[in-house]
Amino acid sequence: MALVKGALPGEVVLAELKRRKNHFEGKVLELIEPSPDRVDLPLPPTADLPLRYPAQLAVKQGFVEEALTRIAGISAPIEPIAPSPHELRYRTAAQYVYLPTGGLGYRLPGSHEPVRIEEDLLAAEPVEEARRLLASWPLVNVEEVAIKGSLEEGRALAALIGGSPGKLKRAAAALVEMGLAGVWWAAPDPRGRFRGRLVHVAGEAILMEDFGGVLAPVDPVSFSQVNPPAAGALYREAASLAGEGTRAVELYAGVGVLSLHLARRFREVRAVEIHWRSVQLGAKNARKQGVKNLTFVRDDAKNLEKFLPADLVALDPPRAGLSKEMRKALIEKGPEKLLYIACDPATWARDVGELVQKGGYELTFVRPYDFFPYTHHVEVLSLLTREGRSR
Repeated sequence: MALVKGALPGEVVLAELKRRKNHFEGKVLELIEPSPDRVDLPLPPTADLPLRYPAQLAVKQGFVEEALTRIAGISAPIEPIAPSPHELRYRTAAQYVYLPTGGLGYRLPGSHEPVRIEEDLLAAEPVEEARRLLASWPLVNVEEVAIKGSLEEGRALAALIGGSPGKLKRAAAALVEMGLAGVWWAAPDPRGRFRGRLVHVAGEAILMEDFGGVLAPVDPVSFSQVNPPAAGALYREAASLAGEGTRAVELYAGVGVLSLHLARRFREVRAVEIHWRSVQLGAKNARKQGVKNLTFVRDDAKNLEKFLPADLVALDPPRAGLSKEMRKALIEKGPEKLLYIACDPATWARDVGELVQKGGYELTFVRPYDFFPYTHHVEVLSLLTREGRSR
């Protein structure tokens, strides 16, 4: 098997290949016979699936089917993929690099090389408006800018990474006057974005976004799904699959969007999240909305046993999936129902395979969701069940 960067299914290419352990990897040198489904759009360099949208959906459905069969070793029905409500202009979050020559760009995937862009076709309109404004400003010593927009409010916030908050205060105030809802500052940190000092500099600190009938806070320094209409549809279906019960626990809860959906169906819901700001925002939002049966807990998901017993555990882990310790805890003490939402089919299939083969779970529902048109990324909503372990 060969994985060739830049080639689409069915194309004939001249490629440079390198042997890996059990496959080849390479990059396209020349496109000889392009796919009839290939599209010619001025997409950003993050868009690695330039196909007509129906063809994208078929490819992503295939990713999930292949992962379930090859990695999990499971044969189970997979529901048709749920498409994104919007093929373009769907992203409500984006992160750009400031170029030494002026303007904003993206770093090439797998590289630190920046590429200037004049328009971002994947960015939702509030984000694109903010990008155009920021691209015209020479902000001293700023290295990157993160933008988070709200479709509900039609506005956007920005986080300036680099420089100093004091020296950027006047510029931030001017940017708010020109249309930005608010400006944050973040210190560059080798551990990752937004792991160091954060300062709210000007304007508003958060915006509200609608996720399938649930309002939740968003800001440029905390995680939230970047395609709210698509995510809202997934959350609604996830809550329906969860059914009703006494207690539900959501791990990796973020600001608790799914927990808010579950709170309508369970007498008690606990949202477990390790990031302090997400816990703060989520708890404040639940109080504001009068949701009294939802409790936020700042803790590591690996401490699952502290929050059991439960009728349902909902999981939405990062791309690396569940740790070995988490899989072991779920196998030994997990509840009757597991609602597993994943952003990587491969790690999801690894986890599901182990839960089924070692934990006695049955994979009773799978549906791919497309949150990221024109990229290879695909979300997976799944439900696993086993008898007699809810209490």
